[in-house]
This record gives sequence, structure tokens and C-alpha cells, in this order.
Amino acid sequence: MTTQLDRVVLIGVAGDSGCGKSTFLQRLADLFGEELMTVICLDDYHSLDRKQRKEQGVTALNPKANNFDLMYEQIKALKNGQSIDKPIYNHETGELDPPERVNPNKIVVVEGLHPLYDERVRSLLDFSVYLDISDEVKVAWKIQRDMAERGHRYEDVVAAINSRRPDFKAYIEPQREFADIVLQVLPTNLIKDDKERKVLRVRMLQSEDRAGLEPVYLFDEGSTINWTPCGRKLTCSYPGIQMFYGSDEYYGKYVSVLEVDGQFDNLDEVIYIETHLSNTSTKYEGEMTHLLLQHREYPGSNNGTGLFQVLTGLKMRAVYERLTTEKAQMTAKV
Repeated sequence: MTTQLDRVVLIGVAGDSGCGKSTFLQRLADLFGEELMTVICLDDYHSLDRKQRKEQGVTALNPKANNFDLMYEQIKALKNGQSIDKPIYNHETGELDPPERVNPNKIVVVEGLHPLYDERVRSLLDFSVYLDISDEVKVAWKIQRDMAERGHRYEDVVAAINSRRPDFKAYIEPQREFADIVLQVLPTNLIKDDKERKVLRVRMLQSEDRAGLEPVYLFDEGSTINWTPCGRKLTCSYPGIQMFYGSDEYYGKYVSVLEVDGQFDNLDEVIYIETHLSNTSTKYEGEMTHLLLQHREYPGSNNGTGLFQVLTGLKMRAVYERLTTEKAQMTAKV
């Protein structure tokens, strides 16, 4: 079946499990509207169930446990406006359930461990982001979640993290090179020997050679800026907030870097930060702050994580509108 969609825009969201993909997808749904957006979880393309992976001694991160040929064919079909019968991986049973019919939509988001791994799948994407959580923060988060919410022992949580690390380094992390935007979550520089990881340093790395992507900048494009926004217009309790903007080299290519170290005491005051940012792709003054305030309860809303997830979503919206407008103009000429 082929729909009447003029243009299906394909977005890739990559990263390890527990790195914030779900929250980011919620922010995208807020921006685009759930009715315009279909999400494909790439876990559904596991070719081995949990029992088979255990028998063969491979993790879900290993490409051997995933069917990239089917992934490519089905994502290509969706981009061409065709419906697919997508497999389903059942996380509760660890087995593969019968497939489900998925129709194309104006925006299709492919999210999971491997959206940028296979070159064929990568070539179909119109825009991509990689969520990059540093080992120190990832361990702190996972220990907190698995011990507090799931009753796991500390030793077991650490062992599980360590067992995944070789495959993560080999197959997941290298995908950062191909993302249009990388969001890095790092330990703060504001607190010496910080072990709690509640205060974070977040960096937004934006490709400078991606057609149609205009990197967000602070104050003066192309400059190097260190800014302490705390004062009369931004309330900051200990340890304060530091912002940075500049250019850097990443996998041999230049990227524009925005950084926020610290957390916001009052989200309403983020409008002060917004007025000093340019190329945000907002449609009205304060839209970035409005989107952040819409869901104060989302994880990361009070630090650079939420801020940069919103900015990345705004960049994705700009790409979507540009591509659909171009398609409409081409169709009109014909």
C-alpha cells in the first residue's frame, strides 16, 4: 500500500539504553504532535531472542544479534510511503512476537542502539542525533535506577555494565561520528571530585558541514565565549552556572560547541539565556523556554540536557519544514 504522503522525513536517534532517548522522544512528540510522528524501535530487529543470545554468548549490542537487511528494506519502504509488517521484540519475555502493520507518517523516527551503524540505513536519514552519556554519569545513573527501582545489588549492576562495555565501545559509540548533533553529558567541572553526578556539564556538538543545519551560537558566531550568566537576571545557587561557546574538532571535522555546566534554579528565567542565543530555529520569542516549561517534570529539565534536547528538536523541525516545502515546490512545478 502507498499513501498520499508527499515526503516522509526520517530522523535517527542513537544511543545506549538508559541515556535519555525516551525523554528526547517525548520532547519531539511535544514539538511535532504525536499524530504526525511514528517511532520505530530498532530493538524490534533483533534476529536472536534473549535465550539465543545467551546460548551464543552475544549481547543485543552486537550486530550479529540484529537483522540489518530487514531493517534497511523496511525503513526504505516507509520512506517511500509504503506500509510494512514490522517484527516485534517483546522485552518482557525476551522473545519475538508476531509482526505488526506500520503505516508511513510525515515523520518517522528510528531510535535505538544502531540507527547509524549500517551505512545503508544511515544514508536514508534526513537528520540524526547521538545521545552520548559519559561512563561516570552512566554508571551513577544506572546504579541509582537499578538499585532504587529494581532492587538490584550494587555488584550485579556494576558487573552488568562491565559486560556490555566492550560491545558498546566496538559497535555503539563509533556511531557518534555520523550524527548531525551529538549531546554529551559529562561530570561537572564546578565541583571538585564530585561523586553524586547530580550537577552535570552538557555539551551540544553541531556539525558545521551539514547542509541546512545552522548551528546555534552564543553572542557572536565564530567567537570563543565563556559566560557566567548568574546575577540579577538568573538565580544560581551553589555551584553556579558556566556557559561556553566555540568551535572544536570532532572526528576530524569542525563542530560548533555549546556547553552548560550547572543547573537552573528557576526554569522561568531560562528566557534570559534564550535571548542571548541565535539561530535557535524558534518561531517566536520565548518558544524554547516555553517548550522547556511545558514539562518541568521531564528528566534533565533543570540542566543543559533539557535545554539542548529542545534546541535539537527545533533544528529537526526546521529540517522537516525545509524538506517538505522543497518537495511541495517541486511537485507544484511538475
